[in-house]
Amino acid sequence: MRLDALIFGGGIAGLWTLDHLLRLGYRCVLLEAEALGAGQTIGSQGIIHSGVKYTLGGKIPGTASVIAEMPQVWCDCLAGRREPDLSPTRMRGEACHLWTTRSLMSFLGLQGARVGMVSRPRKVKPADRPAILAACRSVHRVEEPVLSPPSLVETLARRLTASLLKFDGDSLSIDHGVVRVAAGGDPLTFEPRSLIFCAGAGNERLREMAGLPPGAMQRRPLHMVLVRRKHLARFNGHCIDGMRTRVTVTWDETAGGETVWQIGGQIAEDGVGMDEASLIAHARKELHAVLPGLTLDGLAWSTYRVDRAEQRSGSGQRPEDVSVLREGGVITAWPTKLVLAPRLAERVAAELSAPAGLPPVTIPESWPRPTVALPPWEERDRPWFTDPLERPA
Repeated sequence: MRLDALIFGGGIAGLWTLDHLLRLGYRCVLLEAEALGAGQTIGSQGIIHSGVKYTLGGKIPGTASVIAEMPQVWCDCLAGRREPDLSPTRMRGEACHLWTTRSLMSFLGLQGARVGMVSRPRKVKPADRPAILAACRSVHRVEEPVLSPPSLVETLARRLTASLLKFDGDSLSIDHGVVRVAAGGDPLTFEPRSLIFCAGAGNERLREMAGLPPGAMQRRPLHMVLVRRKHLARFNGHCIDGMRTRVTVTWDETAGGETVWQIGGQIAEDGVGMDEASLIAHARKELHAVLPGLTLDGLAWSTYRVDRAEQRSGSGQRPEDVSVLREGGVITAWPTKLVLAPRLAERVAAELSAPAGLPPVTIPESWPRPTVALPPWEERDRPWFTDPLERPA
């Protein structure tokens, strides 16, 4: 099969890039060895960041400037005004709340963000606050939509089914740009003009197989917290504490009808060095401190780990922009943040020569397509704990 480009990785980076290139007339196929979105995309909180978390203290770093234009792009796609049409995607909320605790550092951090923001947060009157934030010192609203990552992946997958292929990861070989795999027992050979690696943490192995130099990638781990309960408040927001987001909460609904929270922010950073029980105990204390209106009784708790895969930076910190690394006929791409996927796709396209006018790609319907990964809270082998933590929920 001759192609303009063969894309590896069915997360948001690979799917958005595939959609973009197909609309530009390129002949492309995307290969996924596991499930669409598995790992970083499905495990994300789905916030379309406006840059607020990067401007605490009043400074506007490069990351905030790069992200500032992205919410409008996403909103246009989610409303069906722009391609890709993402209007079927289920939303968790149209905006996020920012709140502070009673500490002085928490209050000053939000004041700095108000000065530094390109799109400033709007103060919420006490009567208009979510009930769970009624006791907080200061509450603002910022126009950061929150979407369901599983629903986003499903929406893109439906658009792209004809160009998606699930393959046996153990069968993969890359030899001078020629790719051989097996899919459903059938051996397949691809001769793409360009290889595009969008596989997140999997880029490391792909680069090794392609004979590219090691050391191009870094991983920054997170240890996220999950809580679920019937009638748990459905809200999205960040607790600001000085120069950091102490807690970030987003909600979704389980298949059983319970509300589930994904909890990130500083909790997920601190939790990297903790085991599950220690992190849950830490999260209980943090939630009690930052959400005095939350009743902790009856909550079920769990945690999950996910690595943020990025191009290596000299400092080991997060790169300020997307990363697109071209080496001969291979492009390695990392979006850095989910919100930057449209920017990444445009950068990848800019690295390609014009479409070669190849015949249309036809993948037989009998060949296997990848399914969408389950969100962390729906994984069947995931343990949930109530109080005491030793008792499974």
